[in-house]
Amino acid sequence: MNKRVRESGLGYLTGCTALSIIITLYLIFIYVPTERTMGIVQRIFYFHLPSAWVAFLAFLVAFAAGIAYLLQRKPRWDMMELASVELGTLFSTIAIVTGSIWARPIWNTWWTWDPRLTSTLVMWLYYSASLMLRRTVEDPDRGARFGAVLSIVGFVNVPVVFLAIRLWRTIHPVLISRDKGLAMEPSMVLTLGASLVAFTLLYVCLLMIRMRAEYLRQKLDQLEQLVGSACV
Repeated sequence: MNKRVRESGLGYLTGCTALSIIITLYLIFIYVPTERTMGIVQRIFYFHLPSAWVAFLAFLVAFAAGIAYLLQRKPRWDMMELASVELGTLFSTIAIVTGSIWARPIWNTWWTWDPRLTSTLVMWLYYSASLMLRRTVEDPDRGARFGAVLSIVGFVNVPVVFLAIRLWRTIHPVLISRDKGLAMEPSMVLTLGASLVAFTLLYVCLLMIRMRAEYLRQKLDQLEQLVGSACV
């Protein structure tokens, strides 16, 4: 019964995610007006910012799951930590790539060592390296502990990335300023909100699918070990 409920829940979530993505694409490419100064390239903003948001969320979930695993030693927390780090790294990559594409016509360069960009690159390198390092540990229990510790330690850099535009002088635009608040047209706010919802739902959906795949992989490994020991 629980398995059927989980599968049904994932099906509904997948449907809601697909619907929200379709609505968001309509808002981005048809509904929202073209920004006057930057032109059509500004529409990348509706992919860039939600990708960065999901990356922060994913690393926060990995941080919490890492703590939970060290306290309880339950496999589901390890699977959540691993899946969330993988997805956080993926969405960080999307944020960096879309940011570079956006920067080229606006800043006349693909990359600059701005505090926000540099700290984001450091974050991406750390989590990418943590995934590779974890794969080098053969013992599953030790690898799970190793991954949990790496996720906890690595999360220290996430607030630095978020606050970089306020801690240092930067050319990266500030979405919400103290003086003007959210300086965007209502249609742009609506489109951004829809994009944030769609990307968040996509993250949750991918997280559940990735955790399920990891669970099946571990069960397959255990079955192979049992068959191997029986044959010996």
